[in-house]
Amino acid sequence: MGKINMKQYLNKTFSSLKIRNYRIYYLGQIVSVSGTFLQYLAQVWLVLKLSNSALMLGFIPAFQFLPMLLLTSWGGLLADRYSKLKLLYITQTLSGILALILGLLVLTGNVQLWMVFVFALCLGLINSIDNPARSTFIFEMVGSEKIKNAVSLWTILISSARIIGPAIAGIIVATIGIGECFVINAASYIAVLIGLSMIRKSELHSAPPVDAAAKGQIKEGLKYVRSTPVLFNTLVMMAIIGTITFEWQVSMPLFAKFILNGDAGVYSIINVSLGIGMLIGGVANASSSVTSQKRMGYTALLFGTTVLISAFTSTLLWATIAFIFVGIFSMAFVNLTSSILQINTDSKMRGRVMALWSMAFLGSTAIGGPLIGWVGEVFGVRWTLIVGGIAALIAGVWGYRNAGYSGDTIIIKEPV
Repeated sequence: MGKINMKQYLNKTFSSLKIRNYRIYYLGQIVSVSGTFLQYLAQVWLVLKLSNSALMLGFIPAFQFLPMLLLTSWGGLLADRYSKLKLLYITQTLSGILALILGLLVLTGNVQLWMVFVFALCLGLINSIDNPARSTFIFEMVGSEKIKNAVSLWTILISSARIIGPAIAGIIVATIGIGECFVINAASYIAVLIGLSMIRKSELHSAPPVDAAAKGQIKEGLKYVRSTPVLFNTLVMMAIIGTITFEWQVSMPLFAKFILNGDAGVYSIINVSLGIGMLIGGVANASSSVTSQKRMGYTALLFGTTVLISAFTSTLLWATIAFIFVGIFSMAFVNLTSSILQINTDSKMRGRVMALWSMAFLGSTAIGGPLIGWVGEVFGVRWTLIVGGIAALIAGVWGYRNAGYSGDTIIIKEPV
């Protein structure tokens, strides 16, 4: 009986991988996303090495995510108008080229801080198109019945990569150097391009493209979200948490260096612990079919509580344990927001709605990154996490208050 239950559990947890297109895409992304997190740690440590400034560390993600804040709505419109597969070919190729250029600059000793800012800005321009295209392409590969499972498995991939990438980066930075991390990431994009070339277009659940000549389509998307309470409330919660709480690229390296008195290796350890928690949260969500606003509300409350606890740790052991729990609830929150939006959005609007999600989740870092960097500089490093924890609690209370629940059906009240 136990074996049968375990088999059923595994089949349910990994059900979307039975779809050929998604399975191929997923395998290619395992390599590439690991490379992305490897580059992420290397970039953070490169900025600290060149500037030794919390404020500069906060401005780097601002440069990277400012284009996403300003232009992702246009990227979402492109995803609604054109082939998402072709868009991903372009964005993934350009991302690989950028990583190679910065890696060569570091290896030749010619890199300067302003160059890292330019790199971050260019990557942000690419991601303003890549993120909404990638989010909606997952739906095209699996369809509405498997979208929640596919999103959950995608979060598992991100979590696994967050463990593998920083772990490898910590070793490479400590033993070889920073530049090699960027070159390895550039090479990892080859796996993605191979995977994209193997996608069978005939098996995609493609929605009819919107009319490219029609005017006011971005405004139409905003009106659609505002008139759909479940979408509006979900995006507001993500905007609050995305702006203030999800500033790990600022708060965690500062915490590793100034609270734990560590180096890139210590930063790598707490990053890996966050990834382990995300992996656990992703697996738990993959086997669950419940997606409600009320559940998202109390998940945000638990997320904020664990972030506050992590802020008051003072040893590597306790920080590692705390960040595992932070990872569990952060991934549960991200997975719920994405699933709720994808399930409740009309197919012709999905690109624009998911673009707004990317703006709230990632683009908001253009505001939150410098803000959290300033908080760390003025009030102390612990406050970068304390402020984030409080923001998540506020979002959780607001979301829970505006939600109604009936079985697995989402019933959202209009905001007061």
